[in-house]
Amino acid sequence: MPSDETPAPRPPRVLDAVDSTTSVRANRSWWDGESQEYHREHGDFLGSDAAGGDFVWCPERLREEDARLLGDVAGKTVLEIGCGSAPCSRWLAGQGAHVAALDLSHGMLEHGLEAMDRLDHRRIPLIQASAEDLPFADGSFDLVFSSFGAVPFVADSARVMAEAARVLKSGGRWVFSINHPMRWMFPDDPGPAGLTVAIPYFNRTPYSEADADGVITYVEHHRTIGDRVREIRAAGLVLDDIVEPEWPDDLDREWGQWSPLRGYYFPGTAIFCSRKP
Repeated sequence: MPSDETPAPRPPRVLDAVDSTTSVRANRSWWDGESQEYHREHGDFLGSDAAGGDFVWCPERLREEDARLLGDVAGKTVLEIGCGSAPCSRWLAGQGAHVAALDLSHGMLEHGLEAMDRLDHRRIPLIQASAEDLPFADGSFDLVFSSFGAVPFVADSARVMAEAARVLKSGGRWVFSINHPMRWMFPDDPGPAGLTVAIPYFNRTPYSEADADGVITYVEHHRTIGDRVREIRAAGLVLDDIVEPEWPDDLDREWGQWSPLRGYYFPGTAIFCSRKP
């Protein structure tokens, strides 16, 4: 409880309602507009402009090549939700998987198409669609995953879990990485200011940005760890693990709010690993 002399921290922008339509419109436009700058800043880390792509789960540099959270992918049908420019899917295709990749942003998908034409000389299917309404038949995939894509940016993330479960075959896996929910409490600052709690963990008011006319241009939604577990279970899935990658000793690169300083004290990423019975 702050003292009388300490001003109360400013909460996220309060909205009367942030429905799926608002979130989809805002985030599609935002990612379309930011796709070039995003890849200029992060493309080398993600492998977006590398031949064959790369599969990095998080800013802590955990690679699927090492973690094997999806298991053996050779010959498997795989769907990536929120693929961006699809470096993860490109890497999986190189491992023998049959991959389809989906994203809301046309700008991000264009970058992926250009990279495949220039570097891989083959294409995987890229689909523009919302994660809340997957355009695939029931039981289409052995594996569904999302690496920092879609889940935090949709109003109804429980529906994303249900959709992932629907398109999975029995025995299939649904694995997704997101900002660790506890990060919501801290300012997006990689330095010492980012170590101070400013927002209640249980405040699920979305973070949003708006233009000069008050039109919402970006939305990010928060759920607690418990919320995520309940969403997964409500979708009929079994939660096998929650991976919290530690910050590598040799990684000195900052990425937005991620930094060696913050990584030393608390996790920045949570990876939820589940399966369909």
